[in-house]
Amino acid sequence: MSIPEIPDAIAYPCLFPIKVMGLADPNFEAIVLELINPHYPADETDIHIKYSKEGKYISVTVTIQASSKAQLDAIYRTLSADKRILMVL
Repeated sequence: MSIPEIPDAIAYPCLFPIKVMGLADPNFEAIVLELINPHYPADETDIHIKYSKEGKYISVTVTIQASSKAQLDAIYRTLSADKRILMVL
């Protein structure tokens, strides 16, 4: 018995926000860009930064032009494997 293939719910290419959270560090934005750039040429214009109320945490949202599920999966794997990243949404 074979498992039926489920179609992807996302139509590519599309704008796709990736939110990355970590401890507040002045280099966190650069770290996130360094990790994403092998998969997508993001720059400062693609980023929105927000600090937590107490200033202990930072979230960096990078909006990319996603071309495929494989690209998104690779980005999420790369970000999630880095110990400086606490969460990726």
